Amino acid sequence: MSFQIPRGTQDILPGEVEKWQFVENTARDLCKRYQYKEIRTPIFEHTELFARGVGESTDIVQKEMYTFQDRKGRSITLRPEGTASTVRAFVEKKLYANPSQPTKLYYIGPMFRYERPQTGRFRQFVQFGIEALGSHDPAIDAEVISLAMNFYKILGLKSLKLVINSLGDADSRKAHREALIAHFEPRIGEFCSDCQNRLKQNPLRILDCKKDRDHELMENAPSILEFLNEDSKNYFSKVQQYLTANDIEFKVDPGLVRGLDYYNHTAFEIMSNAEGFGAITTLCGGGRYNGLAQEIGGPETPGIGFALSIERLLAALEAEGIELPISSSIDCYIVTMGDQAKDRAVALLNEMRNAGLTAEKDYEDKKMKAQFKAADRHQAKFVCVLGDDELEKNVISIKNMETGTQEEISINQVISYLKQTKK
Repeated sequence: MSFQIPRGTQDILPGEVEKWQFVENTARDLCKRYQYKEIRTPIFEHTELFARGVGESTDIVQKEMYTFQDRKGRSITLRPEGTASTVRAFVEKKLYANPSQPTKLYYIGPMFRYERPQTGRFRQFVQFGIEALGSHDPAIDAEVISLAMNFYKILGLKSLKLVINSLGDADSRKAHREALIAHFEPRIGEFCSDCQNRLKQNPLRILDCKKDRDHELMENAPSILEFLNEDSKNYFSKVQQYLTANDIEFKVDPGLVRGLDYYNHTAFEIMSNAEGFGAITTLCGGGRYNGLAQEIGGPETPGIGFALSIERLLAALEAEGIELPISSSIDCYIVTMGDQAKDRAVALLNEMRNAGLTAEKDYEDKKMKAQFKAADRHQAKFVCVLGDDELEKNVISIKNMETGTQEEISINQVISYLKQTKK
């Protein structure tokens, strides 16, 4: 019987996994600059967390979650996104009581959604996301957006487009909600069943519908920007001011609607304009969610964050023809000839590794020529040749694979020689 990988998942093999490591390390280094600290939450949570935190009317909750009952009949869900879990931890561990606020967190880990697999979109995928909790300052909105844009630029992406919108405060959203209901209700029967359900649950999400995007009522639907009160207008104006001050280009898109119920005020998406990237151009999405902590049992706490898919990032890099600066070379490969030399190489290899060098040797009893070929495959910077004759004289032959030069030195000095050359 043969087994195959489940649909919508992937094996990331050596040669490819190094790209993931590079991207993840870049994210960690950038978060350190911005003073975001890593948080690691469980892969699964109680289903109610996502129902309340993500929103009952969202496609994620209604259609895409991997939900099951545990042995005691409790409803458990594999996390479909990272914000709800992060805010749950923030509330449960009382991070809001720390004297230094806002609390700035980031996460990198697998998420799970039952979606139709396609390029850059999987059922198990990896998200990098950040959350800043505890500040009403629009400057933190600009900081979050800045971190996302800088992450992509550091990795070399150039075909980027940032779109932003304001969803307003509670009063602004209420007025907009009533206008949307009045606009769509007379002809809601012409829309899909999802939109018909959303009319009273969350009419804003009708604007995000993929099936009915070309319906004529979509084009002239009331814009949220028409219903912003003065506080919301001023807030959005400040966010734009700070983005401009940071030399971040953006476009205001009144039709931008994030797919999660907890957003208010700032919402944004970063897209790829790279040719051949595909129909789904969104790389990253985020926004402000001032009521989420309260919704899941915590104190009223403002928050803002983003999440992005590592898979879609790698697809965008490929679309732009960007090669990440990844080296798979090693410092030294030990070639041996003779039984005593093989035995000595085992200890020498261990000594090299303990000294911080990357090193390898032959384990298949290959001939000398084949061992040199193996050294080439490992992209070894140096090859140390040790035979029984060299061992008797307590020397080793070192070949610089870049210059082709070769010299003999004492075996006792080989590690210090390699370390000095590496510096």
